[in-house]
This record gives sequence, structure tokens and C-alpha cells, in this order.
Amino acid sequence: MGNLAQLLQAPGASVEAVEDFDAINAMMREKGWSDGLPIVPPTEARVAAMLAYCDRPWDQPIAKIAPRWGEATPLRLAANAVMAGCQPRYFPLLMLAIEAMCEEPLNLYGVQATTHLCAPLVIVNGPVATELGINAGHNAFGPGHQANATIGRAIRLALVNIGGAIPALGDMSTFGSPAKYSYLVAENEAESPWEPLHVERGLPREASAVTVIGAECPHNVNDHESLDGEGVLMTIAGTMGSVGINDIFYKSQPLVIMGPEHAKAVAARYTKAEAKRFLQEHAHVPLGKFSKDNIERRIKVTFKDRLADPKSDDLVYVVQRPEDLLIAVIGGAGKHSAFVPTFGATLPVTCALKTADGRLAKSVEDFRQG
Repeated sequence: MGNLAQLLQAPGASVEAVEDFDAINAMMREKGWSDGLPIVPPTEARVAAMLAYCDRPWDQPIAKIAPRWGEATPLRLAANAVMAGCQPRYFPLLMLAIEAMCEEPLNLYGVQATTHLCAPLVIVNGPVATELGINAGHNAFGPGHQANATIGRAIRLALVNIGGAIPALGDMSTFGSPAKYSYLVAENEAESPWEPLHVERGLPREASAVTVIGAECPHNVNDHESLDGEGVLMTIAGTMGSVGINDIFYKSQPLVIMGPEHAKAVAARYTKAEAKRFLQEHAHVPLGKFSKDNIERRIKVTFKDRLADPKSDDLVYVVQRPEDLLIAVIGGAGKHSAFVPTFGATLPVTCALKTADGRLAKSVEDFRQG
């Protein structure tokens, strides 16, 4: 993989710094290399421990991160992983997530540079989620689990430090969002009544995989009263119908997250494909809810074949095709689901964890160099 000490001799590859924790963090903040939270100093020893789980050349980029198109070499990613507080065994999953979000369909340039508040959401499936202890249950999107928090944070640090998503420079988001600190969860496959997300998207069940989505934060769907799956789906569809989301104007693929209780109620009557069809047909907004300017400047342009001469009671659908809706089961007990709108001009990407020679990785130990 190369000698780390030699690689660090390259100009700009390393920085001499005092050992004092506060001084190092002050330097990192001054240089813009921090997310504002304290970082773990990326010493040579710590970076070397991270790179022990890398099976490819440390100085060759695995992707280029927009908008700066910075080269995401394992060495640079390892430094950001250390800064975020990752365990070394998390490193293969971090590399996979970065590779996936740099694939063209996601449109990372748009996701990074837009005024929208989106961020790359990573959903983990397969054995690696259990192996690394990635939370898929109660409080999955919240604090409390090192893997979720630090892998997600390492992604954000890489997007800033390598990709140049610096607020008001490369990242022009009007508001930003908490998801720009860390946005990674696992699907609760054990509690799901359907096939996992990665299987639905064409991978074998035994694969470990990530699905990356250019997404907003989850919007809660509260339904404690519906007695069957149809009622739950009606509530979700009603929550999805909003004039202000980007998805309504694009051939995008937003995400519905069902808590296990809602998912089991729906699955008692519907397959996942049938649930998608129901949501597509019922998640809509009457044209009269849009402003006149939006009707003239967006609706008539986007839907010129169907709504060239629109009426106020014409329906505008949130999702244009049932197959364009993603459904994942995440969370713990409680009669809640969530709708996750997207940036719109983005499509999800699903990738399996593989070794450098193309084999499906059975575990993160497959990457250990020792």
C-alpha cells in the first residue's frame, strides 16, 4: 500500500503542530478543517491504524469530491476519519459511502452547492450494519451510537475538507441542516416485513451495502389511530403532499421511512410494490394550492404534456411513478413513519462493499492489511 512516512513527505501532506489538544483544535478551526466540534488530532499513528483497513493504494483517489473535485485518496479519507472519531474498522464503509455518493446519478455537485438544505443520507444494509453496531432502531437518526455518529461525521468532514463544501463558498445552502453534521443509519432488517432496501435494488441479501440519497431531514408522520394498513398509507400520502418540496417538479426518488409497527400494519395487506403504488396515487396536491407564478413558471413547464391548460382541481403528483418511491424500515417501537424529500435533481445510488479485486466483502476484516 506504500510507506505512510514517505507519503507524508509530499508537500501539503502533513502539518507540524504542537501536541496540545486545544491548540491543535484551534489551528484546525482557523484553517477551516473542522465542523465546529472538537476533532481528534490525526497523528501519523492514528492515520496508520485507520489505513490498516484499506486494501488499495493509499495515494490513489477512489473518487473526486465535488464541488472542488478534490481527490479522495485513502490517506486523506483516513485523516478525516480519525478527526471524526471513527474506529479503524469503520474505514471500509466510509470509503464505500464516498465512492457511492460520487457516482453521477446522485449529482453530488448539485447536492453540495445548492441553496437547498439537503445532505447525502447513507442507509446501510447487510451484515456490516450488525458487525459495526450501526443503529437501526430507537433514535436511529439521533445520538448515542459511535458508528452512526462518527462515520456520518467523517463523510461530512471529507465533503468539506476534500470536496470544498465550505459554507458560503462551496456550500451555498440558505439554512443548512443538522443532517450536515452526520446523516447515516442502518435499515432495521430484523423488524422489516419486506425485502431489505439493498435487495430491492438488485443486490444479494448477503451483501453489505450503502444507499446514498440527496435528502432533507426526516419529517415525522404521526398515526396512532388508523387500524389497518390503508389508513397508515393514507396518512403518509397526506403528509407527502406539499407544494414546497423539490420532488414534485422532478423525476426524483424520495424516501418513505416506516417504523416497524406501521410497516407490519401495511404489510398485512400490501406488498412493498403495492404500497408504493398506493402512495404514488394518493400523494398529490391540487393545482389551486400553488401560487399563480409557480403555476405559470414551473407547473406549465414541467408538466406541459399534461397540464398545459391547468384547472384548479387538477392534481400534481409528488412522485410520478410508483417505482420512483423508496421505502425503508427504520426505527423502534411507536406508531410513526417519516417522509424524506430530496433535492429533486438527484437519484439514489446503491453500492455493495467489495474488496479491491471485486469480491463481495464478507466482513470488514477482508480489508485489514495488518
